Amino acid sequence: QQSLPAGRERLTWLVSRDTAQLDAATVRESAIETLAENLNDSVIAPLFWFLVAGLPGAAIYRFANTADAMWGYPGWRGTGAQRRHWQWAGKWAARADDVLNWIPARITAVWLALLAGGVSWAGLRRDAAVTPSPNGGWPMGCMAQALGVHLSKPGVYQLNPAGRAPQAQDVQRAVALASRVVTLQVGMALAALACLGLWLWRAAFHG
Repeated sequence: QQSLPAGRERLTWLVSRDTAQLDAATVRESAIETLAENLNDSVIAPLFWFLVAGLPGAAIYRFANTADAMWGYPGWRGTGAQRRHWQWAGKWAARADDVLNWIPARITAVWLALLAGGVSWAGLRRDAAVTPSPNGGWPMGCMAQALGVHLSKPGVYQLNPAGRAPQAQDVQRAVALASRVVTLQVGMALAALACLGLWLWRAAFHG
């Protein structure tokens, strides 16, 4: 909404790819992809594992997800004698993140589809199969369909290829849709905790 250079600079805070040569549409695509993926990684998945296994479950998930973000990408790290290739060092983090995100990623896609409507499950399964991650394509592909746009990583994948190039208002639409999912999911989690607290109270005092 400000300028293309400002968008490129802000995007470097969110993605690992080189943003210097991205055009406006690709900057928007990357921002929407990051929002969809982090809706799962930072909200739905931690809540899911908290409800399944309490604080230890949420903590283990966040550790695995953060480790994947830090170490899960192959490449060289360090300089001089300390220079090391991290292809194998990050594999355990990437695999753990894949396993822990398998169910939450699909839950995120379901919520996006239910709140947005008009999502083709056949198209979503197709899109989810083309991303390197077994999970990332679900929330990103669903967000692409919900907005009617295509999302891509050049040379890697195309999601909802029949969609149009995203416009500035599509980023705001994506934020609004993600906010609705967060509100719904947090409300359901609080309701579940309230029911659990009531049950424990009744068990303790009315055994």
